[in-house]
Amino acid sequence: MAQAPETYEELSCQELVELVTDYLEGALPDELHARFERHVDECSGCTTYLEQMRLTIEASGRLTPDHVTPDAEAALLEAFRGWRG
Repeated sequence: MAQAPETYEELSCQELVELVTDYLEGALPDELHARFERHVDECSGCTTYLEQMRLTIEASGRLTPDHVTPDAEAALLEAFRGWRG
């Protein structure tokens, strides 16, 4: 007698956002990795978000402090001061 395939709860968009770093670093367990990829395959918004994260990581890997103008640095610092507020 064949067993029914296991079913897993699908990830929400919020859960995907919280897991994206681990996904990109290859640190998700296999089952969670599969759930992540199923969600991305079916959700265009999360597909876009994942691609934006990849591009951000790629671009930031090429930046040095010399690339950031004092005005840009001040704007970034100001933006992040209220991040948790």
